[in-house]
Amino acid sequence: MGGNMATVVALMAKDKGTPALRYQVLLWPVTDASFDNGSYNQYAEGHFLTRNMMKWFWDNYTTDAAQRNEIYASPLRATTEQLKGLPPALIQTASADVLRDEGEAYARKLDQAGVPVTAVRYNGMIHDYGLLNVVSQVPAVRSAILQASQELKEHLK
Repeated sequence: MGGNMATVVALMAKDKGTPALRYQVLLWPVTDASFDNGSYNQYAEGHFLTRNMMKWFWDNYTTDAAQRNEIYASPLRATTEQLKGLPPALIQTASADVLRDEGEAYARKLDQAGVPVTAVRYNGMIHDYGLLNVVSQVPAVRSAILQASQELKEHLK
């Protein structure tokens, strides 16, 4: 839920006018409380993060359907007007992740709202690839972490 929290903090900061955020780095973010899209169907089981795990996480976050539909829980449901003015974003997704499609849909929606966004899908990767020691030396993982750190460094100058 870290990517979700980062996304929601950016929305809240924009709505409240503070703090002035300069960049968003969203790694495999949760952006919607729906469990029915292509990547959820394709990777429901057997690829580290499962559909049932995500249902459990959401049930422990909130079981209230109305709260799950609010943009501070499901930022993908924000209108383009609500997204306008957000800081530029880097969104990384993993090809074999239930969250892939919602992360990429959020990137498209940011783009439609005029927010500068870079969306990158890392093929052959699973959710949390940047935090798993077992894959930490895989070239794609190293590239992803390097990209995120370089983008962040550039935008914080």
